[in-house]
Order: sequence, then C-alpha cells, then structure tokens
Amino acid sequence: MSLDSHLAELERKHRALDEAIEQELAQPASSDLKLAELKRKKLQLKDAIIRLRQGGDAVAMVH
Repeated sequence: MSLDSHLAELERKHRALDEAIEQELAQPASSDLKLAELKRKKLQLKDAIIRLRQGGDAVAMVH
C-alpha cells in the first residue's frame, strides 16, 4: 500500500469514527463507555495521520 493510499484510508476511517460519534451522541441513552472508545480510536487515527504527514517512518496500522 502506498503512503498516499494508506493516508487516505486513515482519513476515511477518521471521518467514519466522527460520524459514529455524532450518531452515538444523538441517541438519548448514549453509552459513555462506547463514546470514550470511539474518541480514543479517533485520536489514535489522528496521531497516525500526523505522523505520516510529518514523514515518520513508523507506519501505524490502526484497525
């Protein structure tokens, strides 16, 4: 996988998590635990995206 395609995939996952967080918040009985997990994953993706953009040699494979 090229760097550009890997970066694009991480950005896609980041947007999907953002949408999942919004959907969870829209539910009257949203789970704090689930929200925390989604936000943690989103932050991990953001960190991986920043590392890649800065030319870091450690490619994070976040699932």
